[in-house]
Amino acid sequence: MGYGELIIRSYDPQYDRTRVEDFERKCEVGPAKRVFLFTDTLGDPICRIRNSPIYKMLVAELGNQLVGVIQGSIKLVTVHKPPNDLAKVGYILGLRVSSLYRRRGIGSSLVIKLEEWFIANDVDYAYMATEKDNKASVTLFVDRLSYVKFQTPTILVNPVSHRMSRISSNVELAKLKVEEAEAIYRKFMSSTEFFPIDIGNILRNKLSLGTWAAYPRGESWGGVPSSWAMLSVWNSGELFKLRLGNAPLSCLMYTKSSRLIEKLVPCVKLPCIPDFFRPFGFYFIYGVYREGPLSGKLVRTLCRFVHNMASKSKDCKVIVTEVGGSDTSRLHIPHWKSLSCPEDLWCIKALKNEKKNSLHELTKTPPTRALFVDPREV
Repeated sequence: MGYGELIIRSYDPQYDRTRVEDFERKCEVGPAKRVFLFTDTLGDPICRIRNSPIYKMLVAELGNQLVGVIQGSIKLVTVHKPPNDLAKVGYILGLRVSSLYRRRGIGSSLVIKLEEWFIANDVDYAYMATEKDNKASVTLFVDRLSYVKFQTPTILVNPVSHRMSRISSNVELAKLKVEEAEAIYRKFMSSTEFFPIDIGNILRNKLSLGTWAAYPRGESWGGVPSSWAMLSVWNSGELFKLRLGNAPLSCLMYTKSSRLIEKLVPCVKLPCIPDFFRPFGFYFIYGVYREGPLSGKLVRTLCRFVHNMASKSKDCKVIVTEVGGSDTSRLHIPHWKSLSCPEDLWCIKALKNEKKNSLHELTKTPPTRALFVDPREV
């Protein structure tokens, strides 16, 4: 149609950085009928994959026009029956196609090209995540590219208030050393789906703010507490910022009025929505694990502790957690239902013939096992 041949190539930071930054700013994240988010990558378009072991970005051009981008990362994880079942997986994210050039096969061409890179790097499975009601994404990956439903995790979002949350005096909190946290994760979570073999690199990353454990006061962490819980915190706001691009007028009015009431009558505890219309960062809670009859309460206490950390941050407006759809820990993690996503959708595809049988087992077996969500892929 006069635009020339579609060219898909590797991202060149010297030539593409500014163009991709401008392109990303114009692309919304989320269904058009609801609120959507704009992403500010702070001058680094590959910030979301830079901390992964192996990564790549592809750009699509028609003539001199940038019309699409996609990103991918590769890592080694446990799948199905660890410790024997390890798999190299490729994660697909950041697929964007210009609104003027959609329905021309550009999105599928970008995915296929990225899959070729996965195959060249001996990847066993490719997978992606999207909202369950994102019909365009589901149609592309499931109907056209033969991906199948794998997991339906729950994304929990909790706004950060300047009010400090109360920490129970009956709970002891301890920050764990990286070596201790790594050993505990390998002991108790290495059997979860998609547990990253390089967990130590994640915990040692500068974006990981630490790992904390909670247990009943009066008991010893050095022994075996009757109940305990642990989690880690990742500062995603250091990588990129988000900004709300669209919202109902009622939401905007409530945001402003709740702040005004809180200033005039501070004793009125009206939930206050942070200002999402300006760029903001967020903390991501990962590696949530618990044991014992009181462990649910301990998870909630840890989340309150993280909230208090976030309330001291300059631009952290929300705390995000993602857990497996069958993980009962979600019942103890504070969140706002209106901001959360009860069913995210993960889809997976075998890239090797010998892995197709195991893929059948992965996708047909009810997802009762816990899921480890890598903070590097948020």
